[in-house]
Amino acid sequence: MSSSPFRNLQSDPIPTEQIIGNGSSAVVLLQNNVAVKTPLKYLWSSDYEVEANTDSLRREQDVYRRLQNPEDSRSTGVVRCIDFSPESTVLAYMPNGDLRTYLQRAKYRPSHRQKFTWFQEMARTLSYIHDRRVLIADIATRNFLVDSDLSIKLCDFSEASLLSLDSNMEDVDDNGYTTQIDIGFLGAVMYEVVTGTKCEVDLFKDNAPTDGRAYWPERRFLPSTEGSWIGRVIEGCWNGEFRNAHSLLETLQSVELDLSPFVVSRVADFLLRVKDYVRDRLFTVFLGTLGLTVFGLMAGRKIFLDAIGFLSISVLSYCIFPPS
Repeated sequence: MSSSPFRNLQSDPIPTEQIIGNGSSAVVLLQNNVAVKTPLKYLWSSDYEVEANTDSLRREQDVYRRLQNPEDSRSTGVVRCIDFSPESTVLAYMPNGDLRTYLQRAKYRPSHRQKFTWFQEMARTLSYIHDRRVLIADIATRNFLVDSDLSIKLCDFSEASLLSLDSNMEDVDDNGYTTQIDIGFLGAVMYEVVTGTKCEVDLFKDNAPTDGRAYWPERRFLPSTEGSWIGRVIEGCWNGEFRNAHSLLETLQSVELDLSPFVVSRVADFLLRVKDYVRDRLFTVFLGTLGLTVFGLMAGRKIFLDAIGFLSISVLSYCIFPPS
């Protein structure tokens, strides 16, 4: 086994083979088929840095405790916690890794239906988390995990805000972080899944040096969604159309069968090709039809129908696989 630059809290080196991933304050290890999250520590880390990372882990554990609620089916959208200790969080292991990596390495690209299912799962989970009075503040494809059945689970609440249980989530503002920013980030996740391009969002782009508040960027600083089959929903996430995650979920559910912009465009393209074929070869088609009619009268009904079927298949084949 090779050693990684990470150390456990006893300063022993962590084998590279055990590491699933790491962030700014924690490293996640695979041990006995579970994911163990521990404070980030390098050989050169100071005691202060390790203590700060440990405090961050414990704050995140408080968020996980609030979100583990088997009585609410929506809680399954949050990765399941198996155990807590003052120095680690034991989580269910997701064999397909994080969504960003999964999309980059997937041998078979997820279908539009699969992506749309993910978007609904994400919105449902976000509605649950907000109902539990938690602001996430850091939603990205790297923080969604893909289970063996391709369901999606949210993890990493190291930046989350644990709010009072009587908070009005449409009004909460934690130094600029709001439900609208969470929804905006979810729109950025949808954009990345649909286009394959990461959507960079800078909440502090125009801040003064002493202003640490978060601000959602102006629309002109976000990428175009033109031509995207779910662009209208993404735009709604970015422009504040959805006041809460429930309204986002309702919209996604209402267009569930409308996969369609994509499907309809393919069908429309096919019909246009048929139209062009008939228009460009009208005289040929006319003569062919006339000849088949005469042939049918002489040869009998069955042969006539077979010939018409052959002509139809030939036309469709030409439209779908035109000669070069």
